[in-house]
Amino acid sequence: MFLTILTPTYNRATLLARLYDSIKSQHYTDFEWIIVDDGSTDATKIVVENFVNENTVRVKYLYKRNGGKHTALNLGVKNASGDFILIADSDDLLLPNSVSMLFEKSKWLEHHSDLAGIVGVNCTVDGNRIGSGLPQEVIECSPIEIRYLYRVTGDLSEVYKTSVLKEFPFPEYPDEKFCPEVLVWNRIGKKYNLLYFNEVVYIRDYQEGGLTAKITKIRMKSPIASTTCYAEMLSLDIPLKDKLKAAVNYWRFRLCCKKGKPAPNIGWMWMCVWPLGWLMHVKDLRLVK
Repeated sequence: MFLTILTPTYNRATLLARLYDSIKSQHYTDFEWIIVDDGSTDATKIVVENFVNENTVRVKYLYKRNGGKHTALNLGVKNASGDFILIADSDDLLLPNSVSMLFEKSKWLEHHSDLAGIVGVNCTVDGNRIGSGLPQEVIECSPIEIRYLYRVTGDLSEVYKTSVLKEFPFPEYPDEKFCPEVLVWNRIGKKYNLLYFNEVVYIRDYQEGGLTAKITKIRMKSPIASTTCYAEMLSLDIPLKDKLKAAVNYWRFRLCCKKGKPAPNIGWMWMCVWPLGWLMHVKDLRLVK
C-alpha cells in the first residue's frame, strides 16, 4: 500500500509544524504528504518550503485560490499518487504507528474489491477516545449503517481508496465555501462498504475558530450544499426520527437560499416540519448577529 496523507489548510502556518513532526516520526515511511493551501495569506508557503528542504518526508505543495476545504480536497485527490488517502487536518496529529497500522489493515482489502476503504477511531490530545467507539472490534458495513444502525458517534478517520474518492468528488457550488463531508460519505455508502476497526488512528485537536466551532454560520453561508446533504438523507434507509431531523434542518437552511439559487426539492410530506425549521432559522439569525 502506498498512502497519500492529504492536508487541506488555510492560514494554519503555526500548526503545520506540529503535524509535520508527527508525520516524519512514522515507523512506516511509504507515503507522500500533499498539502493543499486554500489561498492562505499567512506564512504557510514558507513553512512548507522548510519541510521540503529538510527532505525527510515526500511533500507535495499545491496552492489554490480560496474556495473552502472541500475544493482543496478535490484538488488533492486529483494529484494523489497513493492507493489510499488519509485526510489529516492541519490541527491534528498522527500517532507514530498510524501509517504502519493502516498498512496492516489495508491487507484486508486485497481480496475485498467491494470495500471502499478502512476506518479507525480518533482520540483527543489527552488520549481520550472521541465519540462512542465501535460496539465490536471489527465491523464491515456502510458509512450509513455505522451511524444509523450501529449508532456510532464522534469523528472517525476514514481512509478511502483513491479511486473511490475520484469517483465521488465533493460537489462545488458557486459562491459557497463549505460542503458537509457526510454528503460524500453517504453517497459512497450507497455503493460501498468500509472496514471499521476499534483502534485509534490519530489525534484530533479542535481549534477555536475552526469549522467545528462555527458550523452553523458556515452552513448558513453555503445553503445549497447544506440542503443537498439533508435532502439526500431523506432518501436513505434510516430511522424516521433521523429523517425528521434532516427535514427540519433542510428547511432551516433552505431559508438561507437567495433568489435565483434554488435548493433541491424534497417531497411534499416534509412540509409538516417547516415551522420547526423556520423557528431554528430565526434562532440562528439571532446567534450569528
